[in-house]
Amino acid sequence: MVKNKVVATVEELATPLVTGLGLELVGVEYVKEGGRWYLRIFIDKPGGVTLDDCQAVSESLDPLLDEADPIPHSYHLEVSSPGIERPLKKPADFERFSGHRVQLTTFTPQDGQRKFTGRLEGLEDQMVVLTLDDGQERRIPFSQVATARLKASWL
Repeated sequence: MVKNKVVATVEELATPLVTGLGLELVGVEYVKEGGRWYLRIFIDKPGGVTLDDCQAVSESLDPLLDEADPIPHSYHLEVSSPGIERPLKKPADFERFSGHRVQLTTFTPQDGQRKFTGRLEGLEDQMVVLTLDDGQERRIPFSQVATARLKASWL
């Protein structure tokens, strides 16, 4: 519960800052790994982010985090790209990445299946439209999407 509050607070602080720098806030992650806490900020922009973009966000966000103090203990702040297999979270992501290969998991089975891989056709009437690898079209309610991410093709 505390982790969710930290993530929500950081998203609220970071969104206008990141947007003001011409970037997109893809996500915030607050995790404990190897006994250390990490606050990870994932940013993106068309053409990809640079080290300078990450540095600008980090340097601008750090004083805001110090002032708001949403995390009562020490942590490491990391700002990076979401990577080649970036997550799709917002409805706009499903439009933006139409035509790309994706892997999607649902909260509950859809016709007996929870994992789907194929070409994203977009979002229509709150339904994620996929063309599966076998050529079948599948429509999945957006509200049932647990995770979705781009799937790299190494051809």
